[in-house]
Amino acid sequence: HHLNGDRYPSQQCPIYRSFRHEQVNRIEDEVFWRKDGRPIRVEYVSTPIYDQKILAGAVVIFRDITERKENERRLRAALTEVDELRDRLEQENAYLQEAISSERAHHDIIGVSPAIQQVTQRIDLVAATEATVLISGETGTGKSLVATAIHKASPRARRPLIHFRCGSTGPEEVESELFGQVRGAAIGASRDKPGKLELAHGGTLFLDGIEELPFEGQGKMLAALQDRAVTRLGDTRRKPLDIRVIASTGFSESEAQRSRRIRSDLYLFLNVFPIGCLPLRDRQEDIPLLAAHLLRLACRRLNRPEPVLTAGVVAQLQSYDWPGNVRELHNVMERSAIVSQERKLVIELSDASFAETVSAGFRTETQMQQLARGNLIAVLRATGGRVSGPAGAAELLGVKPTTLYSRLRKLKISESDWSTTAEA
Repeated sequence: HHLNGDRYPSQQCPIYRSFRHEQVNRIEDEVFWRKDGRPIRVEYVSTPIYDQKILAGAVVIFRDITERKENERRLRAALTEVDELRDRLEQENAYLQEAISSERAHHDIIGVSPAIQQVTQRIDLVAATEATVLISGETGTGKSLVATAIHKASPRARRPLIHFRCGSTGPEEVESELFGQVRGAAIGASRDKPGKLELAHGGTLFLDGIEELPFEGQGKMLAALQDRAVTRLGDTRRKPLDIRVIASTGFSESEAQRSRRIRSDLYLFLNVFPIGCLPLRDRQEDIPLLAAHLLRLACRRLNRPEPVLTAGVVAQLQSYDWPGNVRELHNVMERSAIVSQERKLVIELSDASFAETVSAGFRTETQMQQLARGNLIAVLRATGGRVSGPAGAAELLGVKPTTLYSRLRKLKISESDWSTTAEA
């Protein structure tokens, strides 16, 4: 019989084929059925025999493989259980690492890199003051998060943080959005309307992407900030302003001067206390924590089971250049939460972004060593300096401990580099 209980047609019977085709037939998994209906799993060999070169019959040797098949089934079940246990432990480990990192996270900013530590230190230095802050960095590097952190840690935290995206309004509406208007000041102005500066009174005004503000609007903005007063369009009355100003730009100082998209006097007014946000490609040691955090948030929001963020996936994420920075990582992790099945994480990177990354150029050997060094230090911090053994750095990186020790010596990484005690 077949495994499903169907009988063989005689022409398909392996024993019959030995007679018909005069060849040896080996069958590795078939079933005999007892009279009580219980199956016997068997394997057998059917060999034709000859009497003076004339086919006389066949010798069939059967072997009961019921016990062997049961053992194989149990082994598969045990291996599946081991895989599930490993995935669960890896998930729990990732959860605990993120929980520990979240406890250490400062101002809701996640990361362990020196660049992130410098950003949080500068937030601490400036938050309690009234100083104007200019945050610079590429798109998606977290400039809005830094602005929010400064406001929340400031004496103005109980007052509003007004976020104005300078590029979100057409040139003709910018002034009414910023300074407000009175009824009849323009077509469609059917009522008095306060501007963003008035709404921020007593709190903080965040000018996001100051280079997107039209040049004329930049001049009027500077005058209002310097005079600490605002006049609505169509009005003659000046309203006093008590605001703290934070601005952001995608330009560095030299780029801002070359681009001529920011008035030099406005730039000088805003650039009292600069804070720079590095791109994600320059702080790859932050990628594992950010990816785990963003994946967990996406799965909770989408009500999806959380896939396992393995060391192999982390390596894939760290090998990518992230032209869209944390914003792109956020999108990738949300997409992964949607497409991943049975807790197996699937990473889909943007082809367009990848092409942009490739066209941007190559890293030097020194840059590659710096990235490798930073990555090893981040892993050692996460494992508390453990190199070998379960959940050790070598296991997380997928290399032998001896290989990892060799790399540590080559890159001259010592305990003082990764120990949080040494940093304190």
